[in-house]
Amino acid sequence: MFSREKPRQPLQHQSVTSETIMNVTILGAGVVGVTSAWYLAKAGHKVTVIDRQPAAALETSFANAGEVSPGYSSPWAAPGIPMKAMKWLFMKHAPLIIRPTADPAAWRWMSQMLRNCTSARYAINKSRMVRVAEYSRDCLMALRDETGIQYDQRMQGTLEVFRTQKQFDAIGKDVDVLTAGGVPFEILDRDGCAAIEPGLAPAKEKIVGGLRLPGDETGDCFMFTTELARMAEEAGVTFIYDTGIMRPVVEAGRIKAVETTKGLVEADVFVAALGSYSPQFVRQLGLNLPVYPVKGYSITVPVVKEERAPVSTVMDEAYKVAITRLGSRIRVGGMAEIAGFSKDLPAARQGTLTHSVEDLFGGAGDQSQAKFWSGLRPMTPDGTPVIGATRYSNLYLNTGHGTLGWTMSCGSARVLADLISGTKPEIDTHDLAISRYAA
Repeated sequence: MFSREKPRQPLQHQSVTSETIMNVTILGAGVVGVTSAWYLAKAGHKVTVIDRQPAAALETSFANAGEVSPGYSSPWAAPGIPMKAMKWLFMKHAPLIIRPTADPAAWRWMSQMLRNCTSARYAINKSRMVRVAEYSRDCLMALRDETGIQYDQRMQGTLEVFRTQKQFDAIGKDVDVLTAGGVPFEILDRDGCAAIEPGLAPAKEKIVGGLRLPGDETGDCFMFTTELARMAEEAGVTFIYDTGIMRPVVEAGRIKAVETTKGLVEADVFVAALGSYSPQFVRQLGLNLPVYPVKGYSITVPVVKEERAPVSTVMDEAYKVAITRLGSRIRVGGMAEIAGFSKDLPAARQGTLTHSVEDLFGGAGDQSQAKFWSGLRPMTPDGTPVIGATRYSNLYLNTGHGTLGWTMSCGSARVLADLISGTKPEIDTHDLAISRYAA
């Protein structure tokens, strides 16, 4: 096992002076928008959040896989993915589905993603994703200590299980990045996996081994976001729901206001945290943001056999499915589907999730009560989120977190609040801004 020092606790909030207090409007009330509001309010700014939904966390943050997994932060763009993608096209339970589309944005995004499927780019992308995610976990720990927020959280790590020796033998590149980043891990045989997750014991012959990340956590993102929104409102944040965001109004090279379905909203600073819809908004400003919706699915079932249920999160590498314990429920989430902005719920996708959890934790949950859901993950071609300033002096971005919005939310929000407040962030941010995509 590789160990590291105790995680660095983020610095105390450095409040701005009365001369530098700003009115900040955040567009989007998912987990990224709400955490951004929290940290900006804690820094002393006056914050307003606008969302088209009637409450917070009703889109991609609603029923995700439930992982807070900095150690598992990896780009989908990886060596071997092009060949795997070809094989997946013919699999019944494929982790990647590409629906036929004439959308040029989809093809541009996939082309950019393929260019990142090299060993060199993978190492760079993974290292900066882990940088943000590890910092974010530290920020979440500090926030939890400060507020006592509850969200069916558990701090018992993530276990990635491998069904074939070939999969198991291929973890070397991930282990190298984890070692370089000081992220603790354990490499386990099948008996070791069953010792960590006793519910796996009856199915342990179906796996050859696992990679455990003991520093990872789990929790209900929806519960967290709605509770933090409540706390933020008590701290002075204004939430404006049921309000469509139409277009920015530019004056003298700055965003003067945003036009909404309820009129103009003016502010000193604007933050686009609109997930997969961020590119549509910034495109009106001539900004090219290569974020595309990659659809994911989940089912949530009640636990009916405690002894067979997972203790924390188990990642089924074969199907790219996460099986997570959330209180008295099991959340099963995964897959990546290129299908534009469609949120339909094909029965075949539910079948893949059901197959994975029943194959490893048979009978643990009541599948007859499964709640099936889909959400659009805002994914960049290199897997790294886009956090920071734009060429418009008062427009900032916090988007493109892909499958790791919950994992990276607190750290991304703290970084953003520091940048807006003129405080040097605690981690390197030079390669996170939209400028990295400049030609």
